[in-house]
Amino acid sequence: MSSSPTYVLGHSEDELARLIRQAKLVNPITRRYFKRAGVGPGMRVLDLGSGAGDTAILAAELVVPTGEVVGIDRSAAALDTARSRARDRSFRHVSFLEGEPGAMTFDRPFDALVGRYVLMFQPDPTAVLRDALKHLKPGGIVVFHEVDWKSVRTYPRVPLWEEASRWITDAAAESGADCRMGIKLHATYRAAGLPTPDIGLETLIGTGEDLERIRFITEIVETMAPRIQELGIATAEEMDLATLDERIAAQALATDGVMVGRAEIGAWCRKAAA
Repeated sequence: MSSSPTYVLGHSEDELARLIRQAKLVNPITRRYFKRAGVGPGMRVLDLGSGAGDTAILAAELVVPTGEVVGIDRSAAALDTARSRARDRSFRHVSFLEGEPGAMTFDRPFDALVGRYVLMFQPDPTAVLRDALKHLKPGGIVVFHEVDWKSVRTYPRVPLWEEASRWITDAAAESGADCRMGIKLHATYRAAGLPTPDIGLETLIGTGEDLERIRFITEIVETMAPRIQELGIATAEEMDLATLDERIAAQALATDGVMVGRAEIGAWCRKAAA
């Protein structure tokens, strides 16, 4: 999952901290998708690509008091953070395993299979999903939250916001990630043998006064800056990380611009009954 060869973001302490800050903005969206899919009390949930643990912990909040969540990731460093955060919440019904879902065995099937921002980093997301479905009971829930960066836009224009988003997507694409995975969830589910899913779309939108939303983007640029420079997409001077969020805010305030973020797309369905 998140430590696949295409995972350009890495697992440094700073990046794991960024993921936790990011989750504060996107967790409400993911929660709505999970609840619409039917994730609820008493369920046993398998979370793919757990990373720092945000999605697994969110699922754990939904399945109390008798449910269970198992999170999987390839990164030992990320899972150390995830386990620590679960302990801090006294969530004894959450556990984390290092490895590949296709290579794992469990004593009983899961009621739900979930994930956020994980399929976009897989060389073959259909194969990953198909392997994970082996652990889901017939009639079990499948719900993933992915992104589509194509929707980024501003009006009146805030050029630096659009440019920063392009730096991210160009570097991610060159590293093998699929920045349009969200809109491809339907096709991926169908190719994995699932029924046609329900689909939802939300986004984060803001103005020059919304520094938290601006930093949502600039912090990704900061994480990816070495790769962006290595690929010749932008120079250190063009990015000027120390002032990037301030410059975007100034442009947006000068034009009274509104910045629309990437599409946050969820898809959910139930595995066919046996």
